[in-house]
Formats: sequence, C-alpha cells, structure tokens
Amino acid sequence: MDGDPVVEPELDSFSLTFPLPYRVAFIVVLAVWGWGLNLHFLHLRKIDVPSLIRYPGRSSTTQLPHHHSTYRLATLLSLSSALSILTFWSFTRRDPKRVIDYDWIPMTNLAVTAALFVLPLRRLSVSHSGRRRLLATLRRVSVGGLAEAKDGKFGDILLADVLTSYAKVLGDLFICLCMFFTRNGSATDRPDRGCGGTYLVPLLLAIPSAIRLRQCIIEYLRVRNSPFKESTGWGGQHLANAAKYSTAFPVIILNAMLRNANTNGTPTTGLYRAWIAACLLNSLYSFYWDVTKDWDLTLFAGAQERNSPDHPFGLRRRLLIHKPVVYYFVIALDLALRCTWMIKLHPHLNTMSDFESSIFLVEFFEVFRRWVWIFFRVETEWIRNTSTGLGVDDILMSNFNTRDEDEEYVD
Repeated sequence: MDGDPVVEPELDSFSLTFPLPYRVAFIVVLAVWGWGLNLHFLHLRKIDVPSLIRYPGRSSTTQLPHHHSTYRLATLLSLSSALSILTFWSFTRRDPKRVIDYDWIPMTNLAVTAALFVLPLRRLSVSHSGRRRLLATLRRVSVGGLAEAKDGKFGDILLADVLTSYAKVLGDLFICLCMFFTRNGSATDRPDRGCGGTYLVPLLLAIPSAIRLRQCIIEYLRVRNSPFKESTGWGGQHLANAAKYSTAFPVIILNAMLRNANTNGTPTTGLYRAWIAACLLNSLYSFYWDVTKDWDLTLFAGAQERNSPDHPFGLRRRLLIHKPVVYYFVIALDLALRCTWMIKLHPHLNTMSDFESSIFLVEFFEVFRRWVWIFFRVETEWIRNTSTGLGVDDILMSNFNTRDEDEEYVD
C-alpha cells in the first residue's frame, strides 16, 4: 500500500514499481517530448519560436523543422529509459530487498540520460547544436544570468520559468543522489526527503525562484540605466515580477518548518495558518501574472478594456492559438493547477498528500501546467514582436487578409 511514510516506513507499493530515480527520468524525458510538441504546434500556427529565442533558423526549406530533431532526442531518451526499467523489473520482480539492492540500474539510467544531452549523436541523426545551446543557456541562467534581447533574452526567461516548475523534480534528483551516496543507503528505498539535513532540500527548491528574481532585478537595472522610453516605463513591472517570485520563499520555508514541527511533535496551528496564507498569496499573484502579464489578456483589466467589442470578453484582439473557448478553459486550468496545494486542506485528502504517488502526481500536474503555459507565453511574445503576428515570409508575400482569416480565431 502506498501509505503515509510516518505510519508505514517500509517501501511503498508505488516505489516498488516506479522508484524515485525513474520518476525523475520520466519527467525529464516528458519535458523533451513536451518541448517538441510546443515547437511542432507553434510551427503549424506560423509562430517562429527559433527566431524569438535567437536560435539559428533552417538554411534551406528542404531541412526538417526543429521539432523533428527534438522528437528524435525524445525517442532516444524514451528507448533508453524503457530498456532500463524493463531490465530493473526483470531483476527485482517487486521484491523490496531486490528493489533496494539494484538501485544502481535506475541510477545508471539517470547517468545515461544526462550523457545523451551532452554527447554528440550525429550518427543517430540527432542534432548536437540544440543540446549545446540548451546547456549554454542553462549555465548562464543557473547563476541568474540574463542575455541581452538581441542574444536570446526571451529564451533565458523561458528556461528559467520552466525551472521554477521543475523545482521539486530537481529536489528529487538531489534526494536520489544523496541516498545513493549515503553509507548503507539506496536510491530506490523510500525517499528520505530530509536527506542532507532539514533545510538543504528546501534551499534547493528555492534556487529556481531566486534565479528568476535576480533576472527581474537585472531587467529593472537595465531599464533604469538606459534612456527613458514610454514603452518600457521606469521598470516598475520588473520589480512587481520580482515580488511575485519572492512569494515562493515563505511557502518553501514554512513548509519545511511544518514538516520539522510535525516530526518533533511541536504544535503547528500558527505555522499552518501562515503556510495557507503564503500559499494563497503565491498562487493568486502568480495566476494574475500569468493571465495579465505573461499572456496579455484583459480579464483583470478595467471594465472598459475587458468588455471592449474589439475582442472576446477578457481576452485580446489577436488569438493565434485557438478559439476563445480554449483560452477560457486554459485560464481555469491554470488557476486549478496553481492551487493543487489545497488538497492538504481537505480532512480526507490531507492524509493522501504525503503518498509517493500523490507527490509524483502533483509534480506531473505542475509540469503539465507549465507545458500549456508555454504555448500562450510564446504566442504573446510573437504578437509583441511582430506587427501582424505573422512570420517574415508571410509579410513579404503581402498576403495579410488571407492569412488573418486562416490563422486567427476571433469571433
């Protein structure tokens, strides 16, 4: 049974079949497939993602689009992980002792997954330039760096935002490594989320938000140090964005304090109320920012702008992704998935929130939310950077009217 770790300290059923290292690998592979689908769909919608992130375009129309290379890498990663987990199952057969003893198999799979992002794979028709660009961008943003607009600033912001949604996955990766290298430990044992100390994992969870906060400060300073432009203002929006990311820190700190207090049997009523308030602030502030700033929708604008006859209620004039109903659905979905923490407020669901399967589902839902968010964030950036929302080729063809009718979904 996948029970509460305090009540059932032994290896749970979910971990017998799907140990923590495989869950980390699964979400990493899923991210590659997700990015491929992002590129593919946006390519079909005539949104040139490579140009937005300043990635070199195809030099010939005979070359395959970028998403094909991403699909190849995703397929290779999937085959590697599938072979590994099938081997693991054949050796362990859900026997707890064997699952713990054979932890080197899933850890080897994690090492192979990491290697596939680094090693040249030209013989397998997998482009190395995209992975090299990803690693270079990751190195820059990992310390809160931010490229200039002409060098791919939007790509840096996109990757750093994605990392905030993968914070718990990165925490799980650390736990795997910590348990694997701990004396008499095993990466496939029941996850010890206190491995390395009470506050080390929470500190790691805070790093992605700290990265984005620093990027916002960099953007603010750039605006302040450049000549004033009405379009950019004095940079207050970047400070407001930095404040949004700072709301993640109280949630992480209070959650760690609650976990520690529960372990020691300390009363937690005050901490619990403070945690709820912090979660509510973080979720609602982030949801508002998604809708208003990241997607440029008018749902929370003034009544005149929100009800303007130029666009569907609460949306905007140009909708390149799909029909208005899809935007309304995605807004509701974003709010729901930003508030998954509320399951802990339910007296019956609260006991399930610490199950390994529940923790994994929450991580998966956050990754899924971010995947959906990317479509609309990239669409918004495309509209901001092009006068018509069309690609360069479309503009040169001067076929505006036909393209608008085919590509826009505005009632």
